[in-house]
Amino acid sequence: MFLAAMCFVYFAKAFQGSYMKSSITQIERRFDIPSSLIGLIDGSFEVGNLLVIAFVSYFGAKLHRPRLIGAGCLIMAMGSFITAAPHFFQGLYKYETTVSHFSASNGTESILPCLTNGSLAQDEIPTVEIQAECEKAASSSLWLYVFLGNMLRGVGETPVMPLGLSYLDDFSREENTALYMALIQTVGIMGPMFGFMLGSFCAKLYVDIGAVDLDTISINHKDSRWVGAWWLGFLLTGGVMLLAGIPFWFLPKSLPKQGETESEKKFNEGEQDCFIPDNNKHSNAPDKPAPVTMAALAKDFLPSLKKLFSNQIYLLLVCTAFVQVNGFIGMITFKPKFMEQIYGQSASKQNTLISPCNMGCSCSLKHWDPICASNGLTYASPCLAGCQSSTGDGKNMVFHNCTCVGDSPFPYANMSAVLGQCPRKSDCDYMFKVYMAVTVIGAFLSACGATPGYIILLRSINPELKSLALGIYTLIVRTLGGIPPPVYFGAFIDRTCLKWGTKQCGGRGACRIYDSGAFRNAFLGLIYGLYSLSYILWGVVYIRLSHREKKLALKNQLKAPEQDGNGVSAGNGNASSAIVKCGENADQETTI
Repeated sequence: MFLAAMCFVYFAKAFQGSYMKSSITQIERRFDIPSSLIGLIDGSFEVGNLLVIAFVSYFGAKLHRPRLIGAGCLIMAMGSFITAAPHFFQGLYKYETTVSHFSASNGTESILPCLTNGSLAQDEIPTVEIQAECEKAASSSLWLYVFLGNMLRGVGETPVMPLGLSYLDDFSREENTALYMALIQTVGIMGPMFGFMLGSFCAKLYVDIGAVDLDTISINHKDSRWVGAWWLGFLLTGGVMLLAGIPFWFLPKSLPKQGETESEKKFNEGEQDCFIPDNNKHSNAPDKPAPVTMAALAKDFLPSLKKLFSNQIYLLLVCTAFVQVNGFIGMITFKPKFMEQIYGQSASKQNTLISPCNMGCSCSLKHWDPICASNGLTYASPCLAGCQSSTGDGKNMVFHNCTCVGDSPFPYANMSAVLGQCPRKSDCDYMFKVYMAVTVIGAFLSACGATPGYIILLRSINPELKSLALGIYTLIVRTLGGIPPPVYFGAFIDRTCLKWGTKQCGGRGACRIYDSGAFRNAFLGLIYGLYSLSYILWGVVYIRLSHREKKLALKNQLKAPEQDGNGVSAGNGNASSAIVKCGENADQETTI
């Protein structure tokens, strides 16, 4: 029952977390904030984890672990609901546009005077008072609710991994632990699949669905100003998390060890000695534990921490993990944006400049109303394309007599354009499939090391320090590997922006389009660099474990003459062929 509940909660938290990642772009556009700030919001999950992880892992191990996990699920659900709350406090979404001024009625043609009077081109700078009043009316600080909700999710997620895995390892057979962890990870990995599918579905629904007439919206989900119904998914993922926490309230504080006899208990304790350094082993432990008091727990906290950090294998595993998580968190946070910009945008050049063909139009460079011209180029606005007239309205608006289209290097007789950016190249679909295939293979190979890594971690520490070790491991990995990456990845990505949007109250908003080549180099370069460093560290871990194995083999070989014929003969000097008796029991042998 506990295994089934853990599988469900791992699915629910992965479902919730992946939906947050898939909604990053929608939140960025809705609140008109740069990628570096959205990275800070995304990192608030790790901040929440940081606040309580050490205390929950240490003190929680002595308390009722299943109920603490249930309480964490409740907090995570509340975090999701708070994240969605700003939508109900904000007004209707107003995207920046100028084409509404030129909409024609009854199919007639509307004249665009190229803004010769400058009425729409003037970039007025508002006063401080007007700016403050406008920002208050636009509710531009409501992104703080998203920050708070995501941080609460981090607080609630804290007990799940350290307390759940330690509970599982404490009461299951040693040989079953790896299988159970694999089951949990397998079910959990389905969460991102459903999370990103939900994110894709919600992104195609207009943010104010049900509150506006969609026929009056002149943009579609492929437009960089489009904002999907990001809030809807948080309500759904919060509800799933609420259900996932219910079983833990009815599970016991402890369980009998799964199918263990007295001799197996001694052997399992001996097997762990192969991983734990001598200076990390407890001796003279009492048969019956003394009554637990908070004062005694607090007094033993620092000595336990000191003993934990004297374990070199543990420290190497922590360092390796936080470097690798840096690359993973940065990748998963901005991967949807990467796919959108590299595989979802037109490869043609975006024209955002004043050329002689639109010189008399008094165009503003701040406006973003992209149109796709018949020459295959995307222009930032009808004005910059030099368009003189339009027909239709809303999504069906067509612009005519666009002088810049005729003046392009390959002039077209048809100087018309339609709303929206030009479609991507014909080979983009094929390249995207190749990219996804490589991504799946890479994810599979990376996931193969997850369970062995956890097993090495669990076997390298004392049983009584297990929850603390997992908690500190999570604390360091989440702090150094989870908080900084979204911020510095976002800052690097912001440097590749070609066209910034304009906020409702003036000032720079979210980026509308990026230099795809520079974006790709910055994004993939950071990921490859971090993962390469983690592979070097994994090599160091392997070498250290190999040296320890050889020392244990030699030690057991030297003890062989005293084992009454149950060990290795005294004349055999080949350490590599020795049978290592980790448990030191005559009836149990482990060959390494």
